[in-house]
Amino acid sequence: MQPHRLARLLAALLLMALALCGGGPADAALAPAAMPQPYDVVVVEHLRLKVPAAGVEAWLEAERGSWEPWLAEKPGFLDRQLLWDAEREEGTLLIHWASREQWKAIPQQDVERVQRRFEALARQATGINQGNPFPLIFEGELQPR
Repeated sequence: MQPHRLARLLAALLLMALALCGGGPADAALAPAAMPQPYDVVVVEHLRLKVPAAGVEAWLEAERGSWEPWLAEKPGFLDRQLLWDAEREEGTLLIHWASREQWKAIPQQDVERVQRRFEALARQATGINQGNPFPLIFEGELQPR
């Protein structure tokens, strides 16, 4: 098994164990923010989306049906965290990449195709007929220290 896939499997098992044992407050985060990483992260793609409280499950469903499987196949993709800020009604995505070059080598038209899939799934899940139910409000990158 590839090291990054093994790391993701172990992380998922840890999340399940925490959930079964009552490892934290239910509203805190959709994924742990300070989980140890068994790999070297070179860059973290940082995105924020407008996600109203009533749309959190629809957002996660659309992510699972679009970005999640697509990212899993990309060279250099390590993992990602999906977090939700109830006060601001924002979703935050932290996408960990092994190299900035691998991340930026992805053709823009591929990203746009997956984004269209995400938006179609989000519209279906929310009942919104047009546009993006979860618009991007911030895009950046972070360097681990």
